[in-house]
Amino acid sequence: MKISPKAKRNISRIAPFAIIWLLSGWITDITEIGVTRNQNLNPDTDISLTIPVLIFASLANVVVGAIVGALEVVYLEKRFSNQTLSAKFFYKFLIYLTLFIIIIVVLFPVASSLETGISLLEADAWQKLGRFLISISFLTTLFHLSVRLLVCLIYSAISENLGHHVFLNFFSGKYHQPKIEKRIFMFLDMKSSTTIAEALGHIKYFKLLDTYYKIMSDPIINSFGEVHQYIGDEIVISWKPDKGIDQANCIKCFFDIRDQLNEQKEVLFNEFGFEIGFKAGIHFGEVTIGEIGDLKREISFTGDVLNTTARIQSLCNELQSDLLISGVLKELLPHSNYQYSSKGEIELKGRNKKEELFSVTLEKEADNR
Repeated sequence: MKISPKAKRNISRIAPFAIIWLLSGWITDITEIGVTRNQNLNPDTDISLTIPVLIFASLANVVVGAIVGALEVVYLEKRFSNQTLSAKFFYKFLIYLTLFIIIIVVLFPVASSLETGISLLEADAWQKLGRFLISISFLTTLFHLSVRLLVCLIYSAISENLGHHVFLNFFSGKYHQPKIEKRIFMFLDMKSSTTIAEALGHIKYFKLLDTYYKIMSDPIINSFGEVHQYIGDEIVISWKPDKGIDQANCIKCFFDIRDQLNEQKEVLFNEFGFEIGFKAGIHFGEVTIGEIGDLKREISFTGDVLNTTARIQSLCNELQSDLLISGVLKELLPHSNYQYSSKGEIELKGRNKKEELFSVTLEKEADNR
């Protein structure tokens, strides 16, 4: 069964939660073993850390971490997107606290059964649960779980704001030293943005941009693209060459975004009073990638390919095309359901050599002209 790009992305975002819970669980268990010398000081309420119990606890930590991650990524992140950070933490804490108590009630008797060999059907397994729930050990367990949850929520907040890939690259130090890589870039710009902004005013125009970018999310994810920057009404998307060239994903992204906007056309018009269109330029070349900045660190791309892509996009109106790509990129793309029409060799501002540009349309659209 083929996993969709969105599912792969969600799995890659959920996995760190499971890892955080597993590692923090091991730290707690190792600390407890060291402090108590692996002696159960409260046998009436606590469970001894035997090998089967430790294995079960590790598996339980992975599962609980994955559940927390899935809730964050799939549901809660969107549910509380309009709340302040403190409000997010408060509401999520209440939800997870309830979840943790349910998980403890379900899993504690199982762990007790592994420790003592008593069947879950016997009353002793459940009586020990009752004693545990009114003991100081229960409060200590909730405290440990709350600390792990806090780490996960901080990770989630940072990852959401920086971007998952950017956060992992910072954490791994991948671009601590500058590297040269080949990348595909798309500069995508809203049409008539100045007119729309003047008509809507600052606040409503900002809401339009937020809605506009959210509509683009799935097409970008499904084409394996990464958002490099939001610059006002312009978005810069990048692809690693293998991902962007495969099945012409970088081209597909443009038309999928257009389809998504067309599906939401009436909703956007009713809310903002405008039909939203866009134009884009795509190019391929080498960039230098590295961490940059003093007061604020970020992973930055520099190179002629960025300037060239911006200039290609700026020619869309003049060449009467919504999508222009460079000849360099066109040569790499596989045969697909797209029609490429040469616009000739164009001298781009600030460059000495000319660049052949191509307008891109769907074959069925070209046939209808």
